[in-house]
Amino acid sequence: MSVVKELIKVADNGGLSFGNFELEQKTKKSDFEFKGDIYKVKTFRDITRLEKNELFVYESEPGTAVSDFVMKADGVEFVVEGPETAQVIVGLEESTDYDVYIDGVQVDKLTTNLGGKLAVNVELGSKPVKVKIVKEG
Repeated sequence: MSVVKELIKVADNGGLSFGNFELEQKTKKSDFEFKGDIYKVKTFRDITRLEKNELFVYESEPGTAVSDFVMKADGVEFVVEGPETAQVIVGLEESTDYDVYIDGVQVDKLTTNLGGKLAVNVELGSKPVKVKIVKEG
């Protein structure tokens, strides 16, 4: 499994990579500039959280390592790794329907809450998992 030793960096695909679930203590990195926005990551064994311009973007419990994280107008996609099944929460448009794909297979249709959060349980442990969440329609 690969973690992001720098806590956050630009990924090879032009997205972001962040998170280190191997850390015993909560560690954070603030003021990471990317495409004109300011990001902050907090990560360790129990949780990984990403904020953009002080607004919620991503959270997992327990902590995870995320690579190739790309926000798009119609959703988000990323690859996630961790030692065990994690609840992953992403910030999207509020009260909107989304299709959820895990490793290319549609596993659910979910609606975000009034705050725009959408929660997905992702089985992790043996290999990285690709998650794609796309607005319906």
